Amino acid sequence: MPRSNRPRRRGKKQSAGPEEGRDLESALTGMPRHVSGADGDWTMRRVRGGDKAYRCPGCDQLIAPGTAHTVAWRADDVLGSDHALTSRRHWHDACWAARGRRGPTRR
Repeated sequence: MPRSNRPRRRGKKQSAGPEEGRDLESALTGMPRHVSGADGDWTMRRVRGGDKAYRCPGCDQLIAPGTAHTVAWRADDVLGSDHALTSRRHWHDACWAARGRRGPTRR
């Protein structure tokens, strides 16, 4: 029988492990982080976006469904952490980054 010049397949190709092929930003997506700024202490996390639209408090524009964005809530809420979590807001990433450079935001 003639020899084949094509390489043989040896089982299924191994997929990259959970640590391989991921950059730092995608690894941190979804993990809450505490940040402090001129507007107080916040807990924030990045989300990938779901099937619902949200209104950004920074620019008052809609965040389209499926758009990655930042969710933030007050870490220093005087009514407690449960109230802070229920009053969380969804921000465009650029609006969240610029929030301290503008005037006060609407709530």
